[in-house]
Order: sequence, then structure tokens, then C-alpha cells
Amino acid sequence: MEYLKVSSKSSPSSVAGAIAGMVKDGVPVNMQCVGAGAVNQAVKAIAIARGFLIPTGVDISCAPTFSDIEIGGESRTAIRIAIYVHRIAAQDVSPSSFEDEDEVMV
Repeated sequence: MEYLKVSSKSSPSSVAGAIAGMVKDGVPVNMQCVGAGAVNQAVKAIAIARGFLIPTGVDISCAPTFSDIEIGGESRTAIRIAIYVHRIAAQDVSPSSFEDEDEVMV
């Protein structure tokens, strides 16, 4: 399985474009991040990509998992994020339907 590797220096908008393009092409999207900064950039990218895709009738969600990987001979823990694609009905695509959601803080 191939991973879109995201670092703390990755541009969220560039990663979002890659995610949106892969989703539109029907290519499975899996991301790999090492470190809090990389995870931060990946989550921003997912939010931006979701904004790109919703007007086209596609929504995305994600699921993170831990993975032990080796980088330069050292064992590291990565977070891998799988992107799931959901088709949405045209009447559900109005911008206001996403802006007025109640916030729930846990």
C-alpha cells in the first residue's frame, strides 16, 4: 500500500489538492505522518480537501491508526490516516447545511 507522506513542513493546501485529485480519480488515499506537526498539517489538509469535494457531491472522513515504522535505521511510531469517500445527495450539498452545525465540545 502506498502512503501520501506528510511532514510538518508540508503545505496543507498542496496536500489537500493531492487528496482531492486522488479521490476524484478513484485512487485510495492513505496518509502517513511522523510527529505532531505532521499530523497537524495532515488534519488541516483533510479539512481543506473536504471543502473542495463537498460541492461536487463527495464527502470524506478519516480514521487514524498507529504504525511502527523504520526511518534511517531507527524505529518510529507513525500515524497513518485512511480517507473514506462518501457520495452525498445533491440536496444535501448546500453550504449552509455545514455552517450551522452545533458545536459539541467534549
